[in-house]
Amino acid sequence: MTKTKKENADPNDSVASAGGSERTYQELVSHLNPISQPLASRKLSKKLYKCVKKAAKVKNIRRGVKEVQKFIKKGEKGIVVLAGDTLPIDVYCHLPIMCEDRSLPYAYVPSKTVSEWSWGQRSAGVVRISDFSHVSFNP
Repeated sequence: MTKTKKENADPNDSVASAGGSERTYQELVSHLNPISQPLASRKLSKKLYKCVKKAAKVKNIRRGVKEVQKFIKKGEKGIVVLAGDTLPIDVYCHLPIMCEDRSLPYAYVPSKTVSEWSWGQRSAGVVRISDFSHVSFNP
């Protein structure tokens, strides 16, 4: 038996959600909050989803607004990833300002319901990855 190569990625690449149904990147982007800027591109979103998944395995992750806010105030370094479809906006609208004040990188991804994003029993709208040196951003 021989292995077959996967076909090249389709430009309208779909992302599997936690429910198992597939939604395209454009469908995910259509449900964003008005404050979701800077929004990660399709390629960067996939890399961030993978980074979150790998960091969750090695426990280098903080999830939830309260926990992320606490570690930002302490001055810990890392990257903050925010879900663009989280409601209400008031819950986490102050975090990008805190990140900019402390020179922390942050980005919005289109959805928190993507399977790579949700782990365990719960999914969070905000994630901070403390040490992402083990993650390779090369495809």
